[in-house]
Amino acid sequence: MSSPHVPAGADPKIKEIITSLDDEKIGTSNNYMLAATSVLQQRATDIRSQKVNWQSYFQSQMISQEDHQFIVAFDVPDSSKREHLLHNDRMQCAQTFLNLLGHVSKDQTLQYILVLIDDMLQEDRTRVEIFHEYATKKKESVWGPFLNLLNRQDGFITNMTSRIIAKIACWSHTAMERSDLHFYLTWLKDQLKMQYDDLAANLAKYDAVRGPNGDQPTEIYTEVSFSVDEQHPPTEITNNEYIQSVARCLQMMLRIDEYRFAFVSVDGISTLLSVLSGRVNFQVQYQLVFCLWVLTFNPLLAEKMNKFNVIPILADILSDSVKEKVTRIILAVFRNLIEKPEDAQVAKEHCIAMVQCKVLKQLNILEQRKFDDEDVAGDIEFLTDRLQSSVQDLSSFDEYATEVKSGRLEWSPVHKSKFWRENAQRLNEKNYELLRILIHLLEQSKDPLVLSVASYDIGEYVRHYPRGKHVIEQLGGKQLVMQLLAHEDPNVRYEALLAVQKLMVHNWEYLGKQLEKEHSDNKGAPKGGVAVSGKA
Repeated sequence: MSSPHVPAGADPKIKEIITSLDDEKIGTSNNYMLAATSVLQQRATDIRSQKVNWQSYFQSQMISQEDHQFIVAFDVPDSSKREHLLHNDRMQCAQTFLNLLGHVSKDQTLQYILVLIDDMLQEDRTRVEIFHEYATKKKESVWGPFLNLLNRQDGFITNMTSRIIAKIACWSHTAMERSDLHFYLTWLKDQLKMQYDDLAANLAKYDAVRGPNGDQPTEIYTEVSFSVDEQHPPTEITNNEYIQSVARCLQMMLRIDEYRFAFVSVDGISTLLSVLSGRVNFQVQYQLVFCLWVLTFNPLLAEKMNKFNVIPILADILSDSVKEKVTRIILAVFRNLIEKPEDAQVAKEHCIAMVQCKVLKQLNILEQRKFDDEDVAGDIEFLTDRLQSSVQDLSSFDEYATEVKSGRLEWSPVHKSKFWRENAQRLNEKNYELLRILIHLLEQSKDPLVLSVASYDIGEYVRHYPRGKHVIEQLGGKQLVMQLLAHEDPNVRYEALLAVQKLMVHNWEYLGKQLEKEHSDNKGAPKGGVAVSGKA
């Protein structure tokens, strides 16, 4: 059975990858995505060998006679016997498994039951309909018994359950209901973030026991949950066992359009990019960028994607990537961000953002490399052509707007007096959109370079736009600039001081006019007289 959820427009190579995702079998040594869920696979192989004594469960009246007869007949090595049993008694299959999941409390037995269910679905994906047919007949939710297991403490149970949910949600003809879908996608998102946060905590512990100059640790504390190894420091997510399994479920789910929008609604894109911004290994990078790539097949999502700063983050990964699979999937995302949006202006903005993030330079480097995948060369050629064309049409204001929206300010050519003389008033467009971003950067950024450039730009806007001082005060920018006068970085203090001076310049001009007036009045006064100001 071919997958019904390959994104429209996907090239043959990516279709092959997606098919291999669907065909993955836990415990096999020759499947394409073996590394993606290796911990889950290894545990599943161990659990399979630990047979359950179903007779003891029956004798203690923990399971019914019907369920005992079915599970004993089903739990055999011969797949043809299982196939025969499922053909003759589909409803009993669903009933038995759901009864076992609901009544068995021992973790080890639950693990075994979940492996049996996952193996059953993997042998024939049409078997997901068994659970739907049973739920429909009983007028019950197919998702309740599985979603409840996501609250268990055992990592294998929750992640194997998640894997089963993803298969039922993706392989069935019946879509997952909205409330259940929201719960499941939120769980996946939270797991992704939680495991990444655990990594950050481990890194902090590792840094704490290193010497002051990053030397071999002089003292090792027992509460550190990993061994401190100078040759293999925990610089990547490796200890967080199931993060690749979580990402694997997202790879499956996000190929379905309605699931994509649900994922966006639970702030999923921000979570993906938050994890990608950190130190993660290349396999996690590939899986999470794959999720972004699948999302970009929807034109509406492709148009909104860079509002989450996806281009700068992926451009950074691309510049550091040494793995072809990571390079290939990032280039595929970039291509979709140009090809898929229906609004030509958005596609143009994405091109400019890529140029701003030095992607064109990186493409020139990649052209010199030899890739096993011929599609990579095609993407490099496409992107190079489109980005070079956008550079030719690029106005200085387009360049400035893209830089500000990226949040990565630097002393580029647009930060010159000539630019501000010509374009200061344009910062009022779209309800002061660019000014609001600059002020947000002053408040949120920790980068001294960004703070310095943003302060300079605020000052130049005030200098070249007559009502600029009033606008900046109304938007709350004046107070933020003044706070930077006490910043620890001398360059930030310097630019903030200049900006504050420009914010005050209108008062100086008024004072200058008053002094000129008084000087003129003094000239007309009688000799020997003194002009007295009417106001002290």
